[in-house]
Amino acid sequence: MRLPPKSFTGQLALLLFLALLVAQVVAFALFAGERMRVSRQIYQDAVVERAVTLRRLLKDIPEPLHARTLEAASDPRVKFWLSSVPQIPESDESVSTFLATELAAALKVPPRSVRVSVGLDEEPHGPPWWHMMRHERPRPPKIGWFKATIALDSGEWMNIATGPPPDPRPFGRALFISLSLSMIATLAAALLVARRIVQPMRALAKAADKLGRGEAFEALPETGPDEARRSVRAFNEMHERLDRFVRDRTRMLAAISHDLRTPITTLRLRAELLDDAEVRDKMIETLEEMQHMTEATLAFVRADQAEEETRQIDLAALVDSLAADLVELGQSIEVTAEGRPIVRGRTVALRRAVRNIIENAVRYGERARITVTQTEFPQEARVVVEDDGPGLPPEDLERVFEPFVRGEGSRSRETGGIGLGLAIARSILRSHGGDIRLENRPGGGESHGLRVVMTLPV
Repeated sequence: MRLPPKSFTGQLALLLFLALLVAQVVAFALFAGERMRVSRQIYQDAVVERAVTLRRLLKDIPEPLHARTLEAASDPRVKFWLSSVPQIPESDESVSTFLATELAAALKVPPRSVRVSVGLDEEPHGPPWWHMMRHERPRPPKIGWFKATIALDSGEWMNIATGPPPDPRPFGRALFISLSLSMIATLAAALLVARRIVQPMRALAKAADKLGRGEAFEALPETGPDEARRSVRAFNEMHERLDRFVRDRTRMLAAISHDLRTPITTLRLRAELLDDAEVRDKMIETLEEMQHMTEATLAFVRADQAEEETRQIDLAALVDSLAADLVELGQSIEVTAEGRPIVRGRTVALRRAVRNIIENAVRYGERARITVTQTEFPQEARVVVEDDGPGLPPEDLERVFEPFVRGEGSRSRETGGIGLGLAIARSILRSHGGDIRLENRPGGGESHGLRVVMTLPV
């Protein structure tokens, strides 16, 4: 199970989403606290304003109606009533004294005419802020959070008792709509920015993969942010230098191989004029071997310089057709295909690499058994060629891939080539992003045949 995204686009979008979510939660918490403070202040001002209005009203109506007026002005959260004596004793508490002074100033009466008691032990701050997100039935108020008694001109005292301010209205749907819209806008912006950054990097990765496979491609356009432009520019310069270096070396090798043909031919003509037949035959044999090596090298260089189109190739079909051609020439070959792996490459070059391996197996091991498979981890196509030959010493399993190196200790000198077959096969496979390795078949020793494993990315 893969929870965090692996792509740059996904990681950037997730990071911005989490950052925005945290910012929204912090802003909501701060806003909720401020909202509750303002709600309490408004509630307190409303109670004071009602008290001021009632005291002025009681001056203008008959005393028998005072009690009924206060009862009518009361509600479930605020209660007004009359008493002959103050219901709150005098207090030196700083909070009560301050509120009494403020209330007396609003009523325009002497400070000693007002007494205030604050019930701090009865939930003065209301419910937690997260209650604003919930649509709950209002809870019954606790009368006693704030109490005040005010002296009237008639000698009576008007008493006030109120509970804590009501819960602020929940944010509800508007908050979620605002949060959703901001999230969508942020994710859209993140995807656009990430796409602008990732697009040239994806093109760069694709070009690097083509370069590793030996495919031709045009120089990449320098787009995107400055860092991406510089990366693409450096890659284009590297590709140009590598291409120039390889072409120069290849042309030099082709020129050397071509120029050697003239002196070899001249030496052969002069050797034909020798009187000593034994010396003449040995010199001609050596010159023929030199000419064979030169021709093989020149053919290899020309094949390497050839521009062949890269395409999708059914590797099992390629091996089947190649084996069928060699069977018609009388060679013993068996092919087993476990799946139909598709690879991207150059058909002629791959046929040459596989043909070199099969011909070596038949030449040195009498027969070739070929198995074509596709693996999941890693995802690659494999062509395994086994023979019944003498095998190779462990120290020669890697050395025989060097140009002009033959396993003469265990291979027949009379049927051996010039030592370029394995080097050519490895060069072709590696230019396609694959590889090749040799190993002796299990069974104890080198006399149980050789196994050649060729791999290519599917």
